[in-house]
Amino acid sequence: MNEQAGFTLRGRNPDVLTCIANLSNDEVFTPPEFANRMLDTLAETWAARNGGANIWADSSVTFLDPFTKSGVFLREITARLIAGLATEIPDLQARVDHILMRQVFGIGITALTSLLARRSLYCSKHANGQHSVAKSFTSDGGNIWFERIEHDWDNAKCSFCGAPRALFDREERLENHAYAFIHTNDIKARIGELFGADMQFDVIIGNPPYQMTGGAGGSSDSSIYHLFVQQAFNLEPRFVSMVVPSRWMAGGRGLDEFRAEMLNSGHIRNLTDFPDSGSAFPGVQIKGGICYFLWDRDHTGPCDVTRIADGIEHLQKKRALGEFDVFIRDERALGILRKVIAKSEPSILELISGDTPFGIATNFDDWTEQPRAGKIPLHLISRGKRSIGYMNRAVVRKNVGALDVWKVLVPKAYGAGESYPHQILGKEIVAPPPSACTQTYLVVSPFQSEEAARSFASYYRTRLFRFLVSLRKITQDALRSTYSWVPKQSWDTIWTDELLYEKYGITDDEIAFIESMIRPMGASDE
Repeated sequence: MNEQAGFTLRGRNPDVLTCIANLSNDEVFTPPEFANRMLDTLAETWAARNGGANIWADSSVTFLDPFTKSGVFLREITARLIAGLATEIPDLQARVDHILMRQVFGIGITALTSLLARRSLYCSKHANGQHSVAKSFTSDGGNIWFERIEHDWDNAKCSFCGAPRALFDREERLENHAYAFIHTNDIKARIGELFGADMQFDVIIGNPPYQMTGGAGGSSDSSIYHLFVQQAFNLEPRFVSMVVPSRWMAGGRGLDEFRAEMLNSGHIRNLTDFPDSGSAFPGVQIKGGICYFLWDRDHTGPCDVTRIADGIEHLQKKRALGEFDVFIRDERALGILRKVIAKSEPSILELISGDTPFGIATNFDDWTEQPRAGKIPLHLISRGKRSIGYMNRAVVRKNVGALDVWKVLVPKAYGAGESYPHQILGKEIVAPPPSACTQTYLVVSPFQSEEAARSFASYYRTRLFRFLVSLRKITQDALRSTYSWVPKQSWDTIWTDELLYEKYGITDDEIAFIESMIRPMGASDE
């Protein structure tokens, strides 16, 4: 075999896997440099676990990428094994065949990406083809499996992944994005069908699909990356390492149980967080950033956390991930939060309504632009701007008592963007009785007077208030739960940051940090 064939790919310039564009929301390709960073973390942990042993010099270790796209993880693993096993298996062709036949496995997520992965790993889209670097395969797919499977429709959605039937119940010539790894109730049986009944993987690694679109995009899409992570855990490998959106740390629809497991199991040994996804995946912006983790089956204890911001690595040794119900990403914020919580004051949560406080949807249209007898003011968004319309109070069937009190309306969502300092929350509205609002807002009430409502509004505009919210707000949505760490105050004062900093003992360095993260909110801000 030609020593230069196939496995000197990183020496070529450019590497084709640095040049390909992402195909869709669920097919975000991993840059080779990022994949190698993950593999370095794995190798360091393996050595620490095995008396300094080199994982790449072990011919018995098995690897699975169960959602391979470009094939970058399989390619880089193979390149490392090629070098590491040179002493044990001197003949290059025998070494390559051993690695590709017995150590490295993948599951494609689409027909196209399975071909791409085979091309990356075998140097041929046909594992048994003339140009394949593997010479022992009899099948076209080799150890990168892909076959179309079908969704399990339960009325309008798939029972496994939640895919909307209206979009993904497709004819055979079109991809339906029914991923084999998560479309089963028995993942061990599925792996047995694909790779043999006695197959047990030591390492499961990769970059899973992130979401199943409902067609609207953004926060209305269903996250599915956690389903792949949980299936990997079910296979009971020694290690799992995956790159996923960081949204799970503080929010995400349907992610509460997943977050609790990740934070409290004790198996997460390393967590590396990129608050700006573009610093890890150039040209890709994923709201809330991305992270990768290393799950260690035999580890139960604290986690080493690395936060990477502006190219600088901030290492936090032996963090207790489960200290709170969500994960505080920035170590500088921990001391501030602990000072606030130490006062043991009740949260403002009891004052804040849930979603759609008066049962009036954003697209409600039974209102008039001019006041009329018997109608009450309705705060809404009309033609893209904040407006006040007038509606019959009889329409309201939910939280009727909140109509006739002083209240503060706060936007349910605010897109802070990716640059610092953030505003975090949209401008509040002090609303006198009687009044209502659409789903655009949450309601903070009741207040006994206009003065009390304006006292809360002054508190809401402080940087400290919005900083505490930011610790739980990782996307544009600011739902009720994001206010959990904001303590109640007395509503007889116009609150300023100076008063709050003094009350909670915030140091000059902590003030500088808060003010680097949260910008002032002026009267003209929306």
